[in-house]
Amino acid sequence: MTVRHEGGCVCGAVRFLVLGDPERVTMCHCTWCQRRTGSAFGTEAVYPKDRVTVSGEALRVYRHRSDLSGRWLDQHFCGTCGTNLGLTLEVAPEVRSLPAGAFDDPAFLKASGIPFRHIFLSSSRGWADVPDGMEAHEMHFRPGG
Repeated sequence: MTVRHEGGCVCGAVRFLVLGDPERVTMCHCTWCQRRTGSAFGTEAVYPKDRVTVSGEALRVYRHRSDLSGRWLDQHFCGTCGTNLGLTLEVAPEVRSLPAGAFDDPAFLKASGIPFRHIFLSSSRGWADVPDGMEAHEMHFRPGG
């Protein structure tokens, strides 16, 4: 039987179900992710789109165009409470990311079993250290990403 993980927004209007563990967890230190999360970085569990099911109220979408690459990314959120519910990216339409904090029990997201990747460290905050041994990139890991 496939492992299932569930999560959703703060008010409960939107729920999601994913099958299995993510392909990776990306921790993005770009200034846009800092602004959208109100923190030092965004932490996203990355899944193939076909393993993610969203139910409940329709998600709202904000499309952002990168100053660096010119490509778009869509930030999904609950239209009632505003909870961030992940991203889809023009450069990788086959994947869907979900914020680590939106899972009901995010304890399964461990660097010992899932690849963790830090990106855009060129704009990281001095108070958000990256642990030794983590995959780390000054910009995006994907050229033109």
